[in-house]
Amino acid sequence: MSTDSQTKNGAKNGKLNADEVSLLGPLAALWNYMWPQTRPDLKRRVVLAIATLLVAKVVTVFSPYFFAWATDALAETKALPDWLPDFMLVPVMLVLAYNIARVLAVGFNQFRDAVFSSVGLHAVRELANMTFEHLHALSLRYHLGRRTGGLTRIIDRGVKGIEGIVRFTILNGIPTIIEFAIMAGVIWYQFGFSYVIVVALTVFGYTYYTVSVSNQRIQIRRDMNAADNDANQKAVDSLLNFETVKYFGNEEMEQQRFDKAMVGYERAAIKTWTSLAWLNFGQALILGVGMTVCMAMSAMAVQAGEQTIGDFVMINALLMQLSMPLNFIGFIYREIRQGIADLEAMFDVLSVEPEIQDKPDAPALDVKEGRITFKDVKFHYDEERPILKGIDFDMPAGSTLAIVGPSGAGKSTISRLLFRFYNVTGGSIEIDGIDVRDVTQKSLRHHIGMVPQDTVLFNDTIAYNIRYGRPDATDEEVREAARMAQIDKFIEALPAGFDTEVGERGLKLSGGEKQRVAIARTILKAPPILILDEATSALDTHTEQEIQSALDLVSKNRTTLVIAHRLSTVVNADKILVLQAGVAVEQGTHQELLAQKGLYASMWARQREVDEVEAKLNEIRGKDAGIVTRGVSIEETEIESLGRQR
Repeated sequence: MSTDSQTKNGAKNGKLNADEVSLLGPLAALWNYMWPQTRPDLKRRVVLAIATLLVAKVVTVFSPYFFAWATDALAETKALPDWLPDFMLVPVMLVLAYNIARVLAVGFNQFRDAVFSSVGLHAVRELANMTFEHLHALSLRYHLGRRTGGLTRIIDRGVKGIEGIVRFTILNGIPTIIEFAIMAGVIWYQFGFSYVIVVALTVFGYTYYTVSVSNQRIQIRRDMNAADNDANQKAVDSLLNFETVKYFGNEEMEQQRFDKAMVGYERAAIKTWTSLAWLNFGQALILGVGMTVCMAMSAMAVQAGEQTIGDFVMINALLMQLSMPLNFIGFIYREIRQGIADLEAMFDVLSVEPEIQDKPDAPALDVKEGRITFKDVKFHYDEERPILKGIDFDMPAGSTLAIVGPSGAGKSTISRLLFRFYNVTGGSIEIDGIDVRDVTQKSLRHHIGMVPQDTVLFNDTIAYNIRYGRPDATDEEVREAARMAQIDKFIEALPAGFDTEVGERGLKLSGGEKQRVAIARTILKAPPILILDEATSALDTHTEQEIQSALDLVSKNRTTLVIAHRLSTVVNADKILVLQAGVAVEQGTHQELLAQKGLYASMWARQREVDEVEAKLNEIRGKDAGIVTRGVSIEETEIESLGRQR
């Protein structure tokens, strides 16, 4: 099993919970990434880092001996160890050795951090990529129910939580435990078991207090995260709808809405910092009591002649040395707990099963003809509200089928089912006689092109957005696709040409220009099956006619499914399917449906009336609006008359 699947299964089978006392679960899940089977170079770095930290801790723990010997040499109260060379008997040399040892300890620690950095960052990158990949594997239903701002915040904090857990456990947690164990042995050997008991009680009290308070702070952290998500969601939502805010002059309302969310974050953050202050004070108090007791014991021993001044200095240095790893224990525990709290939401995302999954060993779809068949297709989002109630139609290869009908009839649902964003709840959809559920989703979508009603572009260049249809396309192929989409002259007239940035969601381009980019992208993809989902309904009549000619070109010799709002765009379709309330009530060519005098004929008549009104209004706007008859402008008179006719 791959490390990706192991971690995903861990997230699904045992959800990460910051309330759990044990930290072994997340550490076990992350270990696969810190000891990657396919990266022997990173394994060597882990071994080197561990060896370096052992050396660093040995140097750190034994450096106070030089301090003690220097003190005794200065006080002349105790003979120095016989094994010290003569040149080391000089107090200055002992002081130099003490400080060299301290510098070496820092140097080894920094070297360890540098060696291990690539291991930790590799784990962060792999887990971030896995989460990003998983998000794209989730269903459309999931993403429609999520807020993008909150989701990106969850991932951002989760990735930082991963980095914190990896760094603090390997680079700080394990070294701290090793240092404490060595130091306890040194204190026992040098001063006696009674000192070890005092130190052990201090460590126990410190750890117990830290764990208790940190566990209480977890819920505070969750509240702060929730408030942060809310504020970020509102900020992203407001900025994405920047023009709408400006249209209605609601900048102040948006600011108040954002500030209201920030109030919740402020309150939670204050609680976080206040609780942290009490935690730090309690830790300092416990350490202070332990150090006071040990130093008082040593002071009395010096007075009794049982210890030297050097011993008193050494116990102080050792206890100061111990305070640093103890502080790290509290800091590490807090950071890991907070990291797990941040990871909870991300692991919740990882635990979500993709609604649409390929069958085991599903083959890739190989489209030879492009024939599409819907067999008694039923679908519902909610069982109590069916969307499609048994749709049957057959599209021969290279033919064009148009689907029309009132809003809510289920037209766009058909395109989503063909792309397999959802699975049908009844019946089947086949391409060249193969059920789309029996092939891989990637191969299915590779063979289908889409020109949607609302084209959303990436915040990149025009060339990037066109090349998105086929990333390996050459510059010449991109230009040819733009030419076929009838947008090449517009692009070449721009100062930056194909390197022009289109802005967030393509907002620097007009609706017609974005549609042409979408058409060029689909031309470059060159799929055998094409879906036009109301691709011109949001455009004015003149732009629609220009875009329609480009669409006719791209759909030539392709099996084309047209979801239409304006019936004038589908009169030449090989077959028109009329949907009403999820049922195909009529089928046939344009002329056949008009002859039936049913729903299609009624829709056609209404659209002709609307087109005539629009044409009349356009004609009136072209006249002099200043001409007035009997105190009422010609335009107003004509509009009123046309309104009565409708």
